[in-house]
Amino acid sequence: MIVFVVGTVICAGENGTIDGQGSVWWDMWKKGTLPFTRPHLLELMDSSNAIVSNLVFQDSPFWNIHPVYCSNVLIRNLTILAPHDSPNTDGIDPDSSSNVCIEDCNISTGDDLIAIKSGWDEYGIACGRPSSGITIRRITGSSPFAGFSVGSETSGGVENVLAEHLNFYSSGFGVHIKTNSGRGGFIRNITVSDVVLDNVRYGLRIAGDVGGHPDERYNHSALPIVDSLTIKNVQGQNIKEAGLIKGIPNSAFSRICLSNIKLHGSAPVRPWKCAAVSGAALDVQPSPCTELTSTSGMSFCTNSL
Repeated sequence: MIVFVVGTVICAGENGTIDGQGSVWWDMWKKGTLPFTRPHLLELMDSSNAIVSNLVFQDSPFWNIHPVYCSNVLIRNLTILAPHDSPNTDGIDPDSSSNVCIEDCNISTGDDLIAIKSGWDEYGIACGRPSSGITIRRITGSSPFAGFSVGSETSGGVENVLAEHLNFYSSGFGVHIKTNSGRGGFIRNITVSDVVLDNVRYGLRIAGDVGGHPDERYNHSALPIVDSLTIKNVQGQNIKEAGLIKGIPNSAFSRICLSNIKLHGSAPVRPWKCAAVSGAALDVQPSPCTELTSTSGMSFCTNSL
């Protein structure tokens, strides 16, 4: 593992490889013989003006690249590899960080390719550092989980995110935005645009019942706010299920906008499922769920395009 703490970081190469030799860690984790947590391959902590580029990361024991409490981070031109059955080998996880750009990366791992986070339950709430001002573009890859995700640890809040020009294949989810009761925090002002999917189980999943808790001290009444999410210009083939949007009964997801989403499969694509959600859908196939066909959310959806 490489750790940088505080200051300016430049980690660039000529496609050299950082090998985490993760198989020994994965085996211990799978057997339940690991007495401590696994390390990330590259951890940036309390750093600013960081550049990570032109490198190959492979076989991380745990998450590959984890900027936490950072600002002004550029991650570009990376290849990140791990077997699909390697546990928790997320590609890039910006966490409680601001002004982050991730671009032109090819990622194939055993977990989410890119996952934006901001702290876990009461610890993330106490820290109160959101992830904000994040741009993600031109990402290609494959995962048994999600290509692009937010969460599920979002207790410090995630806002003002743009993810565009994404190409995911042979994956579990195209886009997965996830949180849970007890998280608190917020997920808001997220735009995902220009996505191409091939052989993906769920095109889109936005769910309020994902992820466990670190201990029993979390506040069961801390409900997250999920508001102002726009997903547009998505084309998918060999899709099994259109998607699920499932809010929390006492904290319904609001202003969800789906636009120009076309999902096709070799068999009929299973329909959308929705609950505790409001918003609008424009030019969506298969036909959107009734919760997104009312006129109440139409003005937000039209204005966000």
